[in-house]
Amino acid sequence: MPFFTPGQDPGPDFAELLRRSAVAGPALTEAIGPELRVPHGTTVVAVRYLDGVVLAGDRRATSGNLISHRSIEKVFPADQHSGVAIAGAAGPAIEMVKLFQLQLEHYEKVEGAALSLEGKANQLGQMVRNHLPAAMQGLAVVPLFAGFDVRRGVGRLFQYDVTGGRYEEHEIATTGSGSLHAGTVLKLGWREDLQRDPTIDLALTALFTAADEDSATGGPDLIRGIYPVVATITADGFRRVGDTELEERSRRLLDEFEARQPRRNGGDSA
Repeated sequence: MPFFTPGQDPGPDFAELLRRSAVAGPALTEAIGPELRVPHGTTVVAVRYLDGVVLAGDRRATSGNLISHRSIEKVFPADQHSGVAIAGAAGPAIEMVKLFQLQLEHYEKVEGAALSLEGKANQLGQMVRNHLPAAMQGLAVVPLFAGFDVRRGVGRLFQYDVTGGRYEEHEIATTGSGSLHAGTVLKLGWREDLQRDPTIDLALTALFTAADEDSATGGPDLIRGIYPVVATITADGFRRVGDTELEERSRRLLDEFEARQPRRNGGDSA
């Protein structure tokens, strides 16, 4: 480990430690050309309910009009009581999440206590802000951050813009290319007394609706067994919902959607 003078010590800021140790990679000097296809991921949502929050994201990554990956992960634990969902350039987004996880772990080891939920949200906003030069080159990263505030005893949601602006939402939060459609479903279905199961169903419905309208968002793939990533964050911590449960809920959702569709008769009538 490097040694710093008192005035140069980065303290619990792991990102600053990397910069002062000259470990951070070089900045981009020119725009990303069209010949370089960069996978982008969308859509992710966050919903608050009685016991905490639900984070969910589809599994599709696209490069232009091509599907570059069908089962990408977009929802990650940040620490025991918080999580991050990513949208935007997939590579830089995943790298940002890993650095954020290290930052929170580093802070807790140095300070002997976990950073507050609001402090975590501020730290992630600073990382998004530091990524702005790359975003101006076409590698934008716009995450969602959610967690259970152990001091207040409630779930909280935070949304960002590409400049690192941090905005707390009290009911729902969405980002990504399908966020408009997903957000509409969440607004219409959200209630103050939501429990875990209806909240998961609402998040799945929002992602399915987004996939139905936005080609960059993937729906549940029953053939390949690929379902959205869904996690709950409560006083008990970050818990990812299992694929078996998601398969059951997705099949029920598709059956309900099929039952609502009008029947279309094809071919010539006699």
